[in-house]
Amino acid sequence: MQLHPALAATAAAILVLASATARSQTAPDGYPVRAVTIVVPFAAGGNTDVKTRLVARQLAQILGQPVIVDNKPGASGNIGMEFVGRAAADGYTIAMGSFGPLAVNPWIYPRLNFDPKTFVPIILLEKSPLVLVTPADKPYRSVADVVTAAKDRPGQLNIANAGPGGAHHLSAELFEAAAGLDMVGVPFKGGGPAATALLSGQVDLMFEQTGAAAPSIQARKIRALGVTSAQRLAMLPDVPTFAESGFPQVTVSNWMGYVAPKGTPPEIVARLNKAFAKAMEHPEVRERIVSQGNEFGGGSSQEFAAFIDSEAAKWGRLVKERGIRRD
Repeated sequence: MQLHPALAATAAAILVLASATARSQTAPDGYPVRAVTIVVPFAAGGNTDVKTRLVARQLAQILGQPVIVDNKPGASGNIGMEFVGRAAADGYTIAMGSFGPLAVNPWIYPRLNFDPKTFVPIILLEKSPLVLVTPADKPYRSVADVVTAAKDRPGQLNIANAGPGGAHHLSAELFEAAAGLDMVGVPFKGGGPAATALLSGQVDLMFEQTGAAAPSIQARKIRALGVTSAQRLAMLPDVPTFAESGFPQVTVSNWMGYVAPKGTPPEIVARLNKAFAKAMEHPEVRERIVSQGNEFGGGSSQEFAAFIDSEAAKWGRLVKERGIRRD
């Protein structure tokens, strides 16, 4: 059957439009063709912000387009994640996702304006283990010492944290649950005030980020009792893991990586995964990660997705068991 010339032209135009539409929904030619924005859901100047800016600098060179870092702090990361969750799924707005917003907040906040499961994982940047520390003038020299003291004096030992629902707090809750302890949690408005209280001897214990604690450990102002990593850390080779101390359940990392809105085409996610992986291998970025005692990330989008799922399940169970909530 032959088409009338006008109909044939119309049909050809429809095919071209359909083809262009299909490409726009999968892997647009030349992506990216404009600036990419990475939303950091925490304040400028913090660890997540600094590392993301280092990554963004390399990412811009790899993608051939500007990469803008936009800080949208508030509500323990929820505000920034909500913004990205509502953004167009076109690869031009992505988020620095982490332990709190993606694995913990859904369980401790009664209402969230985003669903962490709707994000598409791109790549894991790092895992940051914690270390249980005590002021140098306290009598505790091992995890076993803490367990003995806490059981002898239930409800008397206190342990600082950087605020409810964070890695510092949940590490302590996990330790208490695993060892059957009753300690008093002392929340502070951030890791800085909590660390200051520890150094001054106002509190007995604290789970702290390894990189943050290392200078005070080396200066013998505080004593390291156990690390929450699966293996001993090169930064603290003489400090046993919690598994070595009899508590393999206490394996914790304050991790972060990058995610995109649901519906982002797989081809774009794959492009971003490769670009981020290359950016992360830059010596300045890699050095920033490993020099702080962190485990270098990487891997596929699928591996990061499976990791997030496992973390959400783990912390969801603990939050329910311990009755942890935030308003």
